[in-house]
Amino acid sequence: MYAIIKTGGKQVKVEVGQAIYIEKLNVEAGEQVTFEEVVFVGGEDTKIGVPFVEGATVVGTVEKQGRDKKVTTFRYKRRKDSHRKQGHRQPYTKVIIDAINA
Repeated sequence: MYAIIKTGGKQVKVEVGQAIYIEKLNVEAGEQVTFEEVVFVGGEDTKIGVPFVEGATVVGTVEKQGRDKKVTTFRYKRRKDSHRKQGHRQPYTKVIIDAINA
């Protein structure tokens, strides 16, 4: 059984026991998090949401909060002695999926 959930402006396909990296949630490590915006539930009994499946939830446990590797951007204008170097580290939340309730 699998489900497609919407979180952080993205859709993610999840299965029980899977570890997913999503946009940062304001939840401490070790706590439970419930995703109620379930777009699709697949398996023996398929359910498609319009826009979300009624009564379907996905429950997971937050394993850790972290930040990705640094991405460096560099802008410059030729012959103008103008450049700008900037780095960015995107925060994320690692969630282990515990159950899919459909």
